[in-house]
This record gives sequence, structure tokens and C-alpha cells, in this order.
Amino acid sequence: MSALVECVPNFSEGKDKSKVENVVSAARAVPGVKILDVETDGDHNRCVLSFVAPPEAALEACFKVAAKCRDLIDLNVHKGEHPRMGAVDVIPFIPVDGISIRECARLAEKLGERIGRELDIPVFLYDHAARVPERKDLANVRKGQFEGLRELIGKDPARRPDFGPERIHPT
Repeated sequence: MSALVECVPNFSEGKDKSKVENVVSAARAVPGVKILDVETDGDHNRCVLSFVAPPEAALEACFKVAAKCRDLIDLNVHKGEHPRMGAVDVIPFIPVDGISIRECARLAEKLGERIGRELDIPVFLYDHAARVPERKDLANVRKGQFEGLRELIGKDPARRPDFGPERIHPT
């Protein structure tokens, strides 16, 4: 049996159903992806997408989700109750079958490197993939949210991304 991983990208859109469907469609279009759930919250202006896939399909689907969010979501005008750092806020990889948490952390690293390189977006690894001990706790990564990151990235060494530029993306 081949390995299976669950991915749960959280992105900063929960009001515009068209944008949500465009992001979900980006994941759905990758062969091997099975969408489990799409949960939106208008007050938090956030969506949580859950899907399972073999590791390489999961990587590709998460990259497509990140690219679509970059194209559709502008945090400069985003309003919502939930703490957030980016158009795609977190992308956890959860082992389901035939894969370890360490292998999932390596998937996060591969995805982060690609997002940083190809999408020109700063990436901060957390939890099992964290490269900095303080980033093991997601609350430490989100501290200051998008607005705080915009002020400190490129100035404060503690806000240096693991991958990508030392500046926020224009959107």
C-alpha cells in the first residue's frame, strides 16, 4: 500500500464563495487528491480545506493552493477575527498511512522551499518542521500577525523566514 497524507491548508478567505471554490478546485485538479471537507467562517474570514493524497500529489496540491491564494487574496485589505500571517496561513501535513511525522516534516520543507523560490513568498516552518526552536509553537510564529510581520521582516533576525524573501509579498 502506498503512503497517504492528510493536508489541511488554512487560508484567509471565508466570505467570497467564488474565491474559496477557485482555491479548492486547484487542489481537486491534482490527480490522487480526495477532498474531505471545506469549512468556511465569514466572521473569521477563513477557510479550512482538508484532503488526503499520496505524498507527491499532496505536495503538488498544496503548492497549487498556495499559488491560487497568492493570486486571489490580498491581505492588505483582509479583515477577519482569526490571527493570520498570510493568504495561506498554515499547511500542516498529517501522517495517515505508511508515512511518519518526520517524513511529513520533510514534505513541509520541500513545499516551503518551492513556495519561497517559485512564488516569492516568505515561508516560516513550525511544529515538527520548525528549524528554530521558538517556531515549534505556532502562536510564536503568528505573533504580531500580518501587520507585525510587515513591519519586522528584513529588520528583526527573529522574523527571518526559513525560505523565500525577507519581505512580504505585495498581496
